[in-house]
Amino acid sequence: MTKLLKSGAFAADAFNTIADDTALPEGAVIVSLARFEKERETLLARNTPIGVRLKSDENPTRLGADVNRLSLVALEFPKFRDGRAFSWARMLRTRLGFKGEIRAVGDFLFDQLSYQHRVGFDAWEVPDHFTVEMFNTALAEMTDVYQPAADGKKTIRQLRAR
Repeated sequence: MTKLLKSGAFAADAFNTIADDTALPEGAVIVSLARFEKERETLLARNTPIGVRLKSDENPTRLGADVNRLSLVALEFPKFRDGRAFSWARMLRTRLGFKGEIRAVGDFLFDQLSYQHRVGFDAWEVPDHFTVEMFNTALAEMTDVYQPAADGKKTIRQLRAR
């Protein structure tokens, strides 16, 4: 069982994750990229919030201009060693201008939360044992950074150049 963490607190999940062979319920849904591509017109015509779940090998540019019609993009971490979702999140925020929710799902580590936040993630599906205090600790672990990211935080180099 997982819990949803948003804005530093646990939140109710307004979205239902729907399998490719399951009928669409009323309300907000998260579907696979394959289903979104196959049923694009039907999904967009529903006029309800839509989310798309991308596997780690699915580039978000495949969403095209529809990216700005989505409310949520869930990026999958199939195992903690697979970091492609970090790149996809940053691409969504910086290149594609995505303003909706970017949700981390799957197998990621406590140590990765701060990096996920920096590149644009703003929601996490976490295990039941995970606490808000653990999340806040993870975000506070890095006070200074070396690389620019989607969060706009000044790098050490920029701070020194002042």
